[in-house]
Amino acid sequence: MSRKCPACKEVFSRSGLKHHYCLTEAQGCRHYLAERGAAENLSDTESSSNSDNLSDEDSDDTNDYHAFPQVIIGPAVEELDETGQFHLGIDPSGDALGDYADLDHWQDGDVEMESSEDKGGLGDLEESDWETETEEDMAKMPSESTPGGTQRDEVPSKSCTAWRDRSLPETGFTRQYPGGAGKPIGTSKTCNDVYATQVPTTQNIYAPFSSRIDWEIARWAKLRGPGSTALTELLRIPEVPDLLGLSFRTTDELNDIVDKRLPGRPRFARHEVLIGDEVCEIFYRDIIECIRSLFGDPDFGVYLVFAPEKHYMDAGKTKRMFHDMQTGRWWWATQEQVERDSPGATIIPIIISTDKTQLTLFRNKTAYPIYLTIGNIPKEIRRRPSSRAYVLLGYLPTTKLELIANKAARRRMLANLYHACMKKVLEPLEKAGVSGLTMVSGNGATYKTHPIFACFVGDYPEQILASLGTTGKCACCPIPHDWLGDHVPEMASKLRDLSVILNILDSFEDHPEKFLKSCAEGNVKPVIEPFWINLPYTHIFRSITPDVLHQLYQGIVKHLVAWLIEAFGAAEIDARCRQMPPNHHIRIFGNGISSLSKVTGHEHDQICRILLGLVLDMPPLDGTVSPAPVVRCVRAILDFLYLAQYPVHTNNTLSLLDDALARFHADKDVFVKLGICENFNLPKLHFALHYTQSIRLFGTTDNFNTEYTERLHIDFTKDAYRATNKKDEFTQMTVWLERREKIYRHDQFVNWRVRQREKPQKPIPQTWSPPGLDLDRRLHLAKRPAVRSVAIPQLALARFVTLTNEPNITRGQLEHAIWNFHLPLRKLSVWHHLKFQRMDVVTGKPSTVDSVHAWPARMDLRRKPVPGHFDTVLVNDGSGGLTGITGYRVGRVRAIFSLPTAAQDALFKSSTDIPQHLAYIEWYTKLQTQPDPNHRMYKISPLVDERGDHISSIIPVTDICQSVHLFPKFGSTAPAAWTSATVLDNCRTFYINPFSNKFLYRTMY
Repeated sequence: MSRKCPACKEVFSRSGLKHHYCLTEAQGCRHYLAERGAAENLSDTESSSNSDNLSDEDSDDTNDYHAFPQVIIGPAVEELDETGQFHLGIDPSGDALGDYADLDHWQDGDVEMESSEDKGGLGDLEESDWETETEEDMAKMPSESTPGGTQRDEVPSKSCTAWRDRSLPETGFTRQYPGGAGKPIGTSKTCNDVYATQVPTTQNIYAPFSSRIDWEIARWAKLRGPGSTALTELLRIPEVPDLLGLSFRTTDELNDIVDKRLPGRPRFARHEVLIGDEVCEIFYRDIIECIRSLFGDPDFGVYLVFAPEKHYMDAGKTKRMFHDMQTGRWWWATQEQVERDSPGATIIPIIISTDKTQLTLFRNKTAYPIYLTIGNIPKEIRRRPSSRAYVLLGYLPTTKLELIANKAARRRMLANLYHACMKKVLEPLEKAGVSGLTMVSGNGATYKTHPIFACFVGDYPEQILASLGTTGKCACCPIPHDWLGDHVPEMASKLRDLSVILNILDSFEDHPEKFLKSCAEGNVKPVIEPFWINLPYTHIFRSITPDVLHQLYQGIVKHLVAWLIEAFGAAEIDARCRQMPPNHHIRIFGNGISSLSKVTGHEHDQICRILLGLVLDMPPLDGTVSPAPVVRCVRAILDFLYLAQYPVHTNNTLSLLDDALARFHADKDVFVKLGICENFNLPKLHFALHYTQSIRLFGTTDNFNTEYTERLHIDFTKDAYRATNKKDEFTQMTVWLERREKIYRHDQFVNWRVRQREKPQKPIPQTWSPPGLDLDRRLHLAKRPAVRSVAIPQLALARFVTLTNEPNITRGQLEHAIWNFHLPLRKLSVWHHLKFQRMDVVTGKPSTVDSVHAWPARMDLRRKPVPGHFDTVLVNDGSGGLTGITGYRVGRVRAIFSLPTAAQDALFKSSTDIPQHLAYIEWYTKLQTQPDPNHRMYKISPLVDERGDHISSIIPVTDICQSVHLFPKFGSTAPAAWTSATVLDNCRTFYINPFSNKFLYRTMY
């Protein structure tokens, strides 16, 4: 059924008219919209539905039309009141949510972008909006540079890191969005000021709790304490509440204080959903109030970003950088569209994630949470669960509709149920995204905000469900299934045609009897009204984001490991796993990897760190096939995996990302030649093509990774479920979560009052540091040594002291001085661990990011021998810079020690800068100029003299940059005598492993 715009007289479909009203630039249409209040009624426009790929056994449903029963979402009462009910037509034959047993051989796809020519334009963002600026554009840009980033910690080490892009700046260059975008329109009370009006205003800063100990016990009980029964039994001991001066004597009394006297985030509402003859529950809360809660959180106030930016590596602003969401092209292009109607607007990018999770192992209990966060919060804060930057928006129904016998009918009904519930939850965004809302940030500034749905985060089944795609195909581009395994770079920027999808959905009203057939022909799930149909400025196929966890680790890497085990044999692969040298970042798989089952993403991450070393020096496969193409495939996939996780990208690194994928496709046919697989038609492998475009649109992949939401399942679903009595669990779970959120919020408020209402100030960066690169590392040693009175290598120490005093001494003079050198001491104090720490830019707390071990063999408490552990490290030889590997050497730390003050005075000249701590190093050969052409690693060997003794020296520990893991050169078969503890002593040739950690990879690659 068509509709005509009364102003411009142009004819649209019903959904197209809605999008025309949202995005039109015609003055007449805008005037009509304002006069008739069309913006108030945009949410009433209806849309159509998408289809599902029907199996052969269900194909008879394609031509048979069944009446679509209503889905009724109403308040949770015994008799559903007709007032305010939500009605949506639904198909009795859909796609089963959560039943993906037939997807084992499929892989995911990812987000893509197309030039949008849709009428009325959900995709009104033209392809030119995403292109890199031309030189002519650069000439028009302001020349001022705005430093950005975070404050650097002091780093005593000479060399911290290196970056593949040699021109990574020491100062950031930023182009701000012109005009008043993201500027405050006034001031108001801060969230803490408002909170103060909602709790008792007394001199007691812990109110409504009577004292500090009263508050501390309440906080412990709700966040860390035992169950409610155990707490009540403890409080029943008469002396406990009296001596502590508690204001509550039972768990119920504590709950009553929390429920009635503490404000919190929005409360959950319970609604019943009537679908066919079955009634199920949905729990959700007001999304606008949840956004207000995040936007106004006082902990985020000084870090929020309010407008898009373009970050560059050079003062000329020609080399673009992408990291946080505001640096992507989507925000800038969307800001331009919103500014046409609402100058000075502040966009709030909405990031939604859904993921069904298991609550129990045996009772088959599941939960279907919806998570919400906003792109204004920097990713360094947003990705940490402890920052509480994600809000649990609700729980979707988990029914399987088992009473419906027809599988196709059941799948379609479940798909419609999902979209109906999601649409109800996100419905307030339809009006708010167009007309805007006034919101107050955590520091009291008022903004005119437009919350706009930007990104959908989910695994492959969730992506297919949200985008109305069909299983086995890409969720966002129209590539045929049989082409998924091909390297087709032109598909990287091509999305599914949204206008075609909308026309298929609109066909339900005109030709309902042909609706299912139209959906099947268009590869669309038959959903009456997708949740995104009326969301302004939204293109669902562009909103699908990369998923490193499921697409790469649990997808491509999982397949690659299986192929390698089949190619080289489980026995040889497992033997090499057991013989890998130890390292802080490396897990030793004592039983190998071939026998692992239900491998997690974290375990696949650990496997990737040693995977390339497992396939080196293998004999020809099947006696004739060279293993070189397999090695190149492994290297290419690992390069893609690590490059995809860069926290900062440039045009250069994005080119490297595309090149890595192309290198894999160039050699992948070796697996077909070996008979290991027939094709590579895997959606997850295909989706790798879309990573580059998605990074340019929304920033780097660590902005949206399902790894974060998987972690949220523990706090928001599993822990909540364990706190219930397993009956009517979701009601209890929501109450439990509300109470915890109130305790967290009151803890914020108490800390604020303790600081006497001092507004936190954003730290002024001393030097610009790209986010997430861990550039600000510093060395850390324990205050006291692990062992005292350890014998020292006197010749090496004599050489170090002589060179420190006389750096320009000749070789002959040095040898003469050493033989005539007298040491005033025989033993020293020794440390067994050297740590590298980074300071968190938000909390200011240090965390260990690397560690170097140097301890000898010993006996444990049970008198069993424990082998020694002496790590290999990367050392700056004095000429190394901040980038590249030139000027760096690999050595093995044998001891970490310091000289007593009295000995320093006796050994060194008064004008000499004496290092506080020293390290005794055994050297390896210098790095080659070029790495191996197949695996691209550098070969080294222990550096020995003519007698075969290790060449060693003493260096300041500040010359140590980081730990380094080495791959042994196994040969065609791993020697049986080698073990993980002895391989560094027995093997004579090694390769430097660039994949032991992401920091080292950025240094070596």
